[in-house]
Amino acid sequence: MAAAPVWSVDPRTGNPREQVAVEATAEEVDRAVRAAHAVRGALADRTVRAAFLRTAADLLAEAQEHVIEAADAETALGPARLTGELARTAAQLRAFAEVVEEGAYLDIHIDHEDGSRTPPWPDLRRYKIPLGVVAVYAASNFPLAFSVPGGDTASALAAGCPVVVKAHPDHPATSELCASLLRRAAARHGLPEDVLTVVHGFEAGVELVKHPLVSAAGFTGSVRGGRALFDAAAARPAPIPFHGELGSLNPVVVTEAAATERAEQIGAGLGGSMTMGAGQFCTKPGFVFAPSGEAGDQLLKSLTETVSGTGAGVMLDHRMREAFVQGVAERAALPDVEAPVTPGAGGEHTVSAGFLTVPARRLAEEGPHDALLEECFGPVTVVARYDSADEVTAVLSRLPGNLTATLQIATEEADGSAAGLLAELTPVAGRVLVNGWPTGVAVAPAQHHGGPYPATTSTSTSVGATAIERWLRPVSYQSTPEALLPAELREDNPQNLPRRVDGRRA
Repeated sequence: MAAAPVWSVDPRTGNPREQVAVEATAEEVDRAVRAAHAVRGALADRTVRAAFLRTAADLLAEAQEHVIEAADAETALGPARLTGELARTAAQLRAFAEVVEEGAYLDIHIDHEDGSRTPPWPDLRRYKIPLGVVAVYAASNFPLAFSVPGGDTASALAAGCPVVVKAHPDHPATSELCASLLRRAAARHGLPEDVLTVVHGFEAGVELVKHPLVSAAGFTGSVRGGRALFDAAAARPAPIPFHGELGSLNPVVVTEAAATERAEQIGAGLGGSMTMGAGQFCTKPGFVFAPSGEAGDQLLKSLTETVSGTGAGVMLDHRMREAFVQGVAERAALPDVEAPVTPGAGGEHTVSAGFLTVPARRLAEEGPHDALLEECFGPVTVVARYDSADEVTAVLSRLPGNLTATLQIATEEADGSAAGLLAELTPVAGRVLVNGWPTGVAVAPAQHHGGPYPATTSTSTSVGATAIERWLRPVSYQSTPEALLPAELREDNPQNLPRRVDGRRA
C-alpha cells in the first residue's frame, strides 16, 4: 500500500496547498531513530554544540521572509505574530548556547575522600550526561517556538541529545523548511545532519515513542493525544521520561477591591488576552472569577466591549474550528449559563470570540457544569460570578492543574492582605501572576512553564534555561583515577566549570 501523502493545507479556505511529504512507515521511523542514535557522540563537544545552536538561530533569522511566509500560509497566524515568534525561537537557541558554554547545567559535585566522617566518604564526583535520542512532538499553535526549531529541540540539542521530531500535520511545509535550516547549521560545524530529523504521520508518532533507542520525549498538545503517548512511554519494557504539556484553564481571580478600582482596565486586558491568536495560546485565561454586584458588572461591560470589537478569526485547522463551535454550544446550553457575547462560528472558515457567565456556586460540586472547568481551545472564556470568598475557595479546590494562575488585586491589597488568595492559587499552577495576563511567556532563567497534571506530566519546565534538565541524568564516579575521569570532573578543572567541592561552591 502506498504511503499516505502529507499535505500543506490553507486554514483560511480548507484547501490543500501542496504535498510536502509522505507519512513515515515503521521502518522509516526505525531508520531515523537508529541514525540519530549512531551520531549521538558527535554532540559531545560543548563548544561545537553552542556554535551549532547559534548558527541555527542565524540561519532562521536569515530565512525569516520564507519561514514566515510558509508558516502564515499554513496557520493563518499572521506575519506580525509570526515575526515575533521567529525572533523568540532564535533567541531560545542563542540562550541555550549560553547555557551550554556556562556549564552550570552539568551540576558538578566533587566530594574528596574523607575517612574522618561516619561512615567514611570515598572520593565521589558527579555530573549530568545526556539521555540519548529525544522524540519531540511539535505543537499546532506555535509552528516555530514549540515545533521543529523550538524549545524542546533546542534544549535537547543543548543537552547533547540528537532529536527526531514528529512534525505537526498543521504545518508540514514549515517543519521541513526549519528542519533543513537546522541540518544545514549542523553541517557547517562538522556535525552529522542526523542530529535532527523530521518524520510525519500519526502512526509515526506512535512508533517513535515506542522505539527502544528513544530515551525521552517532549510533547505539546491535547490531553487526549498526550495522555495516550504518556501511557505508551510508561508501558514500554524500559519506560522513558515523557514531558508532556496537555492543557490548561489558566484561572484568574479578580478581587472585589480590584474590580472596584479598575473594572474597565481589567475587562479590556482580559478581552485582549483571551482573544490573542484566536484564543489558541496554551496560556489563554480560560476561567475567571469575577465578583457579583456593580463592580463585577462594570468589568463585564468592559469585557463585552473589547470582545465585541474583535473580528472573526481563523483557527489552525477546520477540525479545531468544529471542536470549538461544538464545545461552546454545549457549554452555553447548560442551566444558568449566559452568553453576553456569543462565541461560535463566525463564517464558513472562521470563528467569533465570546464569553460565558455562570454563578460560581454552580461549580462548587460535581455535576454537568464540570464542562466549564475543562479547557475549550479557541477565543472563549468562562466568567464565574462569586458572592463570597468561600465560593472562590470551593471552586479553586476542584480545578485541575494549570500552567498559570493569575490574581488581580487592588493597590491597597498589595500590603499583604491578598497573601491568603495567593497561597490558594500557588498549588494550582506552575506560574502565578499578580496584576498581569498570562499570555506572554518570557524565555528567562527563572521561568517555569509547567504545572500539576494535566498541565504537564512532569514537574519540569519547557521554557527557560532549566528546560535542559529534562534530557540529562546524573552519574557519579567513585574512587576513579584522574586519567580515567571525564574532563569536567578532573581536579584541575581545565574547562573552568562551575561546581561544588566538598559541599562548597568552588
